[in-house]
Amino acid sequence: MKKWITQFFVLFLTIGFAQNERPKLVVGVVVDQMRYDYLYRYYDDYGEDGFKKLLKEGYSFQNTQFNYKPTYTAPGHSSVYTGAIPAVHGIVGNSWYHKSEKETVYCTTDLSMTSVGTKADDEVGRMSPHRLKTTTVTDELKLATNHRSKVIGISLKDRGAILPAGHFADAAYWMDTHGKFISSSFYFDKLPDWVKKYNDKKQVQKYINQGWDLLKPANTYTQSTADDTRYERIFKPKTKPTFPYNLKEIAALQGDLDIIKTTPFGNEVVAELSKEAIKHEKLGQGTETDFLAISFSSPDYIGHSFGIRSMEVQDTYLRLDRTIADLISYLNQHVGEGNYLMFLTADHAAAENPNYLSDHGYMVENLNRKDLDKELKAFVDEKFGEGIYNNYSNQNVFLNEETIVAQNKDYDQIIKEIQRFLEKKDFVARAYSRDNILNGNASDYHLTLISNGFDPKQNGDLVVLLDPQYMEYFATGTTHGSTYMYDTHVPNLWFGWGIKPGKSAKKKLITQIAPTVSQLLNISIPNGSEGDVLEELFD
Repeated sequence: MKKWITQFFVLFLTIGFAQNERPKLVVGVVVDQMRYDYLYRYYDDYGEDGFKKLLKEGYSFQNTQFNYKPTYTAPGHSSVYTGAIPAVHGIVGNSWYHKSEKETVYCTTDLSMTSVGTKADDEVGRMSPHRLKTTTVTDELKLATNHRSKVIGISLKDRGAILPAGHFADAAYWMDTHGKFISSSFYFDKLPDWVKKYNDKKQVQKYINQGWDLLKPANTYTQSTADDTRYERIFKPKTKPTFPYNLKEIAALQGDLDIIKTTPFGNEVVAELSKEAIKHEKLGQGTETDFLAISFSSPDYIGHSFGIRSMEVQDTYLRLDRTIADLISYLNQHVGEGNYLMFLTADHAAAENPNYLSDHGYMVENLNRKDLDKELKAFVDEKFGEGIYNNYSNQNVFLNEETIVAQNKDYDQIIKEIQRFLEKKDFVARAYSRDNILNGNASDYHLTLISNGFDPKQNGDLVVLLDPQYMEYFATGTTHGSTYMYDTHVPNLWFGWGIKPGKSAKKKLITQIAPTVSQLLNISIPNGSEGDVLEELFD
């Protein structure tokens, strides 16, 4: 009897230990503007230890989609880490006209804070996650360990560092225009010495000095268009968008080092600072699980400038592959193989350049947002009088409801007239009113995505859905933000602690990532999430 009780007690302790077992470190990697097909379009040119390693030795969800519009950077990072849609977590854009506050706001600007690492009143560092309404998985980890876990976010962009790191983060670092990583008084009053020392090394200047040329022979870039096309931005003083890029000349003309962000070397410095964080903050070395949230922003800057078919984008991903391989090697050495959990995804994908498509027979075009803004204002002013129309931004139409009430105008009639005006445009698929969006229609896939990204306190009176492949952007490069597959389909790779190799073609949602991490760690799911997990990782 005593022997049976002893065995039962040992079994109970063993089960309890297993249930509370966690990795030493979670590394969340978000690649800014990464289409799913980049994993395979450039596959033959990747090495064996980067993306291929994640695909072969990890688990790949091949059909992961964003389940809302707008597919922008700030909502994307927020949804990955909260498991919630923008209608719930409140980050409905990068910057947007806020209907209730009656002004344009930026997702992380917080003027109650001061900058750290630069002039205190420099707005580039006066940031916090105060507009994020819900908790993140990083917040829940801090709560679960009574704030003993360390959480750090690193990115070139403030929003790429701040929003993933959440409300309780130990630190978030992003880059100013002079090539230095900075932060906010939301986290601390001065930069840690190791960050100062990294800044003092002037790594950004080193990369600027060496310039940007192709990693491999030009004739091997067979997945790209020619080096010189009309679909790419030209950086002065260059006269063509071609390699090599003399970054010193471009930086000298711009007056700062911001050009580093539009090169693959922006990814390099983010990875370098991430490794410094692991070393000096001893991430993964304590008794509790730590979390490092990394966002590689350069692919977004490069994609916006050159488009998804450019040699510049292909070169960026060949180099990012090496950066990922180096990061994995570093984690194996300093945290231990099998001791860390890594996931890699994207905050959105990107569209084909409309002019490229048009040149190949697909009759679409790039649009100028300001043109539609002027047309809408002229229409509303003439039809209903001045003062009713406010603005058009992020494909939202804003009206002055106070003026409508004061002038005793029929709000519903105005909305219907604007809808009819918009839907006569060749490039407009639908114009949805606020009532359309809030009432919903389960059979309208695009309306559902718009509804998931809509906050009636912040968003407009109507939301415009463009036809596929039309985009409000320049003639060069690309953008994103729509409900269409080219913007919503992203990688979703898992690797390391507890992950068995495999893949699934079943449709998954980006909002399943945070609750999955939570369940793997046995901590609370973020409070705005619906709690759906990637079940295959638990088989």
